[in-house]
Amino acid sequence: MSASTASANDVQAVDGLANAYGRLRSEIGKVIVGQDDVVRYVLLSIFCDGHSLLVGVPGLAKTLLIQTISDVLHLSFKRIQFTPDLMPSDIIGSEMLDDQRNFRFNPGPLFANIILADEINRTPPKTQAALLEAMQERGVTAAGHRHPLPLPFFVLATQNPIEQEGTYPLPEAQLDRFMFNIRLDYPSYEEEVAVVKATTQDHKTSVQKILDGEEIRAYQHLIRRIPIADNVLEYAVDLAARTRPGTARAPEKVTEYLSWGAGPRASQFLVLGAKAHAATHGKYSPDIEDVQAVAEPILRHRIVRNYKAEAEGIGLEQLIADLL
Repeated sequence: MSASTASANDVQAVDGLANAYGRLRSEIGKVIVGQDDVVRYVLLSIFCDGHSLLVGVPGLAKTLLIQTISDVLHLSFKRIQFTPDLMPSDIIGSEMLDDQRNFRFNPGPLFANIILADEINRTPPKTQAALLEAMQERGVTAAGHRHPLPLPFFVLATQNPIEQEGTYPLPEAQLDRFMFNIRLDYPSYEEEVAVVKATTQDHKTSVQKILDGEEIRAYQHLIRRIPIADNVLEYAVDLAARTRPGTARAPEKVTEYLSWGAGPRASQFLVLGAKAHAATHGKYSPDIEDVQAVAEPILRHRIVRNYKAEAEGIGLEQLIADLL
């Protein structure tokens, strides 16, 4: 499948997206050293109108990363620190009496284009559910009235993989709302030297604004219009289906080591992610390699190992690699 299957306007738009993506990576690289995969997946999820879960230890510049991305995209940004005493109204907002003794809605911090939900597993399920509902519906309800959230709307939720005492882990059904589960690793020695050198000087690097909200919304619609060959779409669906133990398509290793597999939302995200990956690399239609490029962070939080896999030290990444 080639550019001939897409309209001339869409071909031009894909070229524009690929160019903008390269400029975004260049601008973000002025502030964020390394973390190429993390930046790539966050940008892809924004272009797919999805959300991401970022898992990493403290001090790896998660807040700086999302602040920098909001700056280059010219979007409003809010950071919410999730704590055990945080209530749904603290993030959604609430009705308040004004000077004329009329109730008016006072918006909470969710009313921004980009939300950093810091340590989402430290707040009770009621508040987690309020955030996840806003992610799904792109709006909130207070006192019986629905209030739409500003678009584009993107949530990057973080989890600390070390300290689990006193946390409220997200159930698998709620994890499924996130498009990507992104792992944030320590920087290399050379990268850490560059980070320390840049952050211990009295100089702040500024970035240029590359896109705005209207352009991002246009690219989100463009991603969905990109054509995909039947064999590539079927490969994405088959990949998700093969993660389901005990089914006809599941290989023996999946049935042996997994207790639960990915649902249909994984197939949808594999197709959207492949389209976005192709477009940001200047291709007018995705191929199987584009599906494989986004498969691990999409499947990682949607499949569950059983006791035998944990006892034998079989990791999720190994199982996904075998499926690919």
